[in-house]
Amino acid sequence: MSLGPPSRRAIFGFGVYVHVPFCARRCDYCSFATWTDRGHLMGAYLAALRVEVDRAVQAGMPVATSVFFGGGTPSLVPADDLMAVLDGVPRAPWAEVTVECNPDTVSLDLLRCYRDHGVSRISLGVQSMVPHVLASLGRTHDPANVRRAVQMVEAVGFSSWNLDLIYGGAGESLADWERTVVEALALEPPHVSAYALTVEAGTPLAADPARHPDDDDQADKYIVADALLSDGGLRSYEISNWARPDHECHHNLLYWDQGDYLGFGCAAHSHQSGRRWWNVRTPERYLALVTAGRSAEGGYEELDAEAQRVEGLQLSLRTGRGVPAEALAGEERDLDGLVAVAGDRLVLTREGRLLANEVATRLR
Repeated sequence: MSLGPPSRRAIFGFGVYVHVPFCARRCDYCSFATWTDRGHLMGAYLAALRVEVDRAVQAGMPVATSVFFGGGTPSLVPADDLMAVLDGVPRAPWAEVTVECNPDTVSLDLLRCYRDHGVSRISLGVQSMVPHVLASLGRTHDPANVRRAVQMVEAVGFSSWNLDLIYGGAGESLADWERTVVEALALEPPHVSAYALTVEAGTPLAADPARHPDDDDQADKYIVADALLSDGGLRSYEISNWARPDHECHHNLLYWDQGDYLGFGCAAHSHQSGRRWWNVRTPERYLALVTAGRSAEGGYEELDAEAQRVEGLQLSLRTGRGVPAEALAGEERDLDGLVAVAGDRLVLTREGRLLANEVATRLR
């Protein structure tokens, strides 16, 4: 008997993350392992990814239920070469496969290549639909490119796709943010991720305090986003993620459920049964190690059973599943209005999501 895809609300089995560290331009807020001057390494890097994946397969890597190509800008590298990496990953017939794309790099040929090799989901880095806000974030695309990219994604036949948004950029008014969300909703996305801008050490944003976001302003913008997205038919299933029914991101659900996954490429992280490890950060070191037949692992940590339990509650609290009621027993008075009862579990309210870190400190 053939088993079809499980419910998207199930706990998923095994994930694969592939890191692509190349970008045309580095955004002012970005602290990820990405480079704008390593394009000459693309061919060797993609070949090394295939080698690393093949070694994992030979070592008994499980069949993947989700694959996520992130970066960086995966859509910047040749589509055929990127898909050759995907072809080496054993995966379930119904596996979710996501590729992050910059709207500037999307083309019909690229998307068709992705689709033909089994990609099922596209994530577009939009951030804002207001030109002066995009400029303040160091982004290069314009809103017209976003609309064009969405049209191509739909024309090629992708039924599931995401728009990534960021709020709190310098010079972004509440009206600017509302415009971004409204214009994003007009594109009828099945999924939207909206993240508060954060200041990361070593970035141009960190070096310019005048551009640092304001917490109260970001709280107001979160409330606007949640109200508009909810009214638009997208349900909040994690603090920063909203989806139409059956369009939640499998791969993210696996992370939030403490599932096992393997990461490939420089700086990629992996997890198995409480052990986390990560590859060396730079593409040069990664290439040297893989080419020499050595592990690219750069470090690791192991969580004991109690640390895993607490982390599991913290992650689950962020989601629509919430936590068992006993995990917050005795805290009801202080958490009034921040959590709501859902059967035998407690879930964050809209106001609670704004204070999720504070609520998390009360977990038992």
